[in-house]
Amino acid sequence: MFVISNKMEKDIIKKIIIENQQRIPGLPVLKRDYSAEPSANYIITGQRRAGKTWFIFSILQDMIAAGLPSEAVLHINFEDERLIGTGVNDLETIMESYFELFTHTPVIFLDEIQNIEGWQKFARRLADQGYRVYITGSNSQMLSGEMASTLGGRFLVKEIGTLTFSEYLRFNELKVEDNIAYSQQRFEVIRLFGQYLTFGGFPEITKFTDKKEYLSSLFQKVFLGDIIARNQVRNANALRILVKKLAESTMDEVSYNRMRNIISSTGLQVATTTVIEYVKMLEYSYLISPLENYNAKITERESKKKYYFSDTGLLALFLIDPPSFQLETLVFNSLKRKHGADLHYFRNGYETDFIVPGKLIVQACYSIQDAATRSRELTAIIKTGNKFETAEKLIVTFDTEEIIQEGNEEIKAIPAWKWLMNNF
Repeated sequence: MFVISNKMEKDIIKKIIIENQQRIPGLPVLKRDYSAEPSANYIITGQRRAGKTWFIFSILQDMIAAGLPSEAVLHINFEDERLIGTGVNDLETIMESYFELFTHTPVIFLDEIQNIEGWQKFARRLADQGYRVYITGSNSQMLSGEMASTLGGRFLVKEIGTLTFSEYLRFNELKVEDNIAYSQQRFEVIRLFGQYLTFGGFPEITKFTDKKEYLSSLFQKVFLGDIIARNQVRNANALRILVKKLAESTMDEVSYNRMRNIISSTGLQVATTTVIEYVKMLEYSYLISPLENYNAKITERESKKKYYFSDTGLLALFLIDPPSFQLETLVFNSLKRKHGADLHYFRNGYETDFIVPGKLIVQACYSIQDAATRSRELTAIIKTGNKFETAEKLIVTFDTEEIIQEGNEEIKAIPAWKWLMNNF
């Protein structure tokens, strides 16, 4: 915890407040596929650089367009280098600085507040005093039960992910025509899908020529800042190896003991309990997400899972031949966004990549042209379908589209770009 209370200069805070008031109205903000209740307070969480701040900017711009004076906006970003060392006792100084400038009741936007230990009670007091408050953070611990208890139900929570494919097309200034599957425009959509699959969906990625360099820099920020420094990790090399091995195991079930053995094989000794802590750190930073086997016993569901990176571009940093890994990761993230905790995989001597029980069975397979691969994917879907008879059955591919009849079963193979546009 940083403690420099009584040393923060109000003139610096005032300068930051006014700078942000002047900056926000004119920012070119592209709308995301999210909405907010007009009278609610929010905690906006999600991966670093996924667009949390810009989502709030779009809300504030709508408020200003509806008549809110820009002077009634109090926006503080706690990653501003001028605020290094800010502690919880300085938060009231921020409010004092605002009211020495203006008489409005401000809409308060506190950005990346997870950097301030003990911020929760301050946020609760603001809500109790009737302020409209928006808070962002890049750590999923902000959603913990302890956090919910402290905030007492005064905030709604919204998780912001990286761009969906439809959003990615808009960010590339492509307005999709009707009947896209039959128009010439589909070739441009397919081209952009290739970029989206390869480099992922961070909103800023479209601005960079060297996209891999941007992704590498972003990973280092998350790894060194959000994970290593914040958690005071002593064995950074072991954690780095774990990240690489999780990337290489994207499509496989993996246990904590296996992770420990992989790290130990490099000569770095870690305990299983340490591996569990490391995995939680990666999850809290939104770098990875777990997926459980629907068919497993309760204890096995917790100790043996599949792990997916939150972005296909970050995943590719650790792989030599990433496309098949990226396709399955893309399908996972899209399904997770829509189905949340209802999403599982199914393993019982065979494996189905994704199921939403009673609704959907999905295999993610880059290509089904190989006869053995095709047979394996279809067999798993049919066997799983016998247990969930009402489920729709799909194989999401890179470019294959067909209706497959297997006895009484109808299974649709569909290119990922078309699946994403039709369902998300």
